[in-house]
Amino acid sequence: MEASAILQPVVALGLWSGVMMIWMYATRIPAVGNAKIPEAEMGHPVGMSYLPSEVRRIADNYNHLFEQPTLFYAIALVIAVAGHVDAMAVNAAWAFVIIRVVHSLVQATVNVVLLRFGIFLLSWVALLILIVREALVIF
Repeated sequence: MEASAILQPVVALGLWSGVMMIWMYATRIPAVGNAKIPEAEMGHPVGMSYLPSEVRRIADNYNHLFEQPTLFYAIALVIAVAGHVDAMAVNAAWAFVIIRVVHSLVQATVNVVLLRFGIFLLSWVALLILIVREALVIF
């Protein structure tokens, strides 16, 4: 199987991060304009606490896309470079991306924490499949 097969979900998640960035600024910029944030707080995370929850949680999700997914990017690149791309790895990679998109949508809209946590755990299952399988091959 071609290495590009596992790189497609990597690029897709990168594109999704861009969608979340646009959504974040589309909601944050007007909210900052309407909030009475003290000037001294504007450059600090505490300043964002003045914004409505529905605005902050989109930004929180954007930040989350640079946490667990960084491990996804790394392991997908290892699998591609090592030439260990197979259908299971590609399916697990796409599952991870789809689950992370669902996680984003839940967090940015309804934000039911227990549901979000369950989705987050599912994304870990997909990621662990990638990591454990690759570990078994290279160790």
